[in-house]
Amino acid sequence: MVDLSKPGTFRFGDRDVKRMGYGAMQLAGPAVYGPPRDRDEAVAVLREAVASGVDHIDTSDYYGPYVVNEIIREALYPYPDDLVIVTKLGARRTPDTAWLPALSPEELESGLRDNLQRLGLGTMYAANLRCMGSGHGPQEGSMRPQLEAMAELQRGGLLRHIGISNATRAQVEEALSLVPIVCVQNHYNLVHREDDGMIDWLAGQGVAYVPFFPLGGFTPLQSEELNSIAAEIGATPMQVALAWLLQRSPNILLIPGTSSRTHLRENLAAAELELSDETVRRLNAIGAAAAGRA
Repeated sequence: MVDLSKPGTFRFGDRDVKRMGYGAMQLAGPAVYGPPRDRDEAVAVLREAVASGVDHIDTSDYYGPYVVNEIIREALYPYPDDLVIVTKLGARRTPDTAWLPALSPEELESGLRDNLQRLGLGTMYAANLRCMGSGHGPQEGSMRPQLEAMAELQRGGLLRHIGISNATRAQVEEALSLVPIVCVQNHYNLVHREDDGMIDWLAGQGVAYVPFFPLGGFTPLQSEELNSIAAEIGATPMQVALAWLLQRSPNILLIPGTSSRTHLRENLAAAELELSDETVRRLNAIGAAAAGRA
């Protein structure tokens, strides 16, 4: 059994969670739309993740839409007492698989209630306000009305903790000035490192940073040097990329996703990898080189 506690835990809201979690997005069909190719395998992945010690699952009702939350409930309800389920609000899906903003107070409340209903929960542990920018990147602009709506949902007992996703530094600072923020979920990985400064700043604030696309997302990380390092230490390139994130900063919580039990085991095993200072230096150079090409 993999020791998921080896990289330690981090305070997430009012609980300590293991730093290796699970992201459920890939349990939907192609383009994160429709049912999975193998629903039985999706259920098995979730059950094995929790049996292996995962205590943090990231989801959203707009994955599918609806499909992923329904599978989570089928696989795990009634939920273990120590399981933290986190959702995202602020988007909706269309039949052509597009992602559109859903950021009015009414849409945020409806989205939260839909998550609760499909997951079988009375209160959501945490919800990230998804700032809908262009593509997968953030764009500037005040999120005050949306954050105030989230705070109202929190006061109403539907939501315990608030996070923010796909946000700029200015938006995170605004959020922290308005409501307690327990996490920031942004695009970050070995080669996509625009948030380096933000991660260190949030660590000083005691706020979790949760990278989405930790393995590159729809374009998996590709690097001859990464492949070489992985071969030298007897791991896969993706395990090395995850281990680098765990060593990058203690406030990073990982939620790599997969629809395969084999891939799940590989991801979780990254929690036991220890990278030498020289290996970290070489991996950092990959990110620096990528930034130079951008």
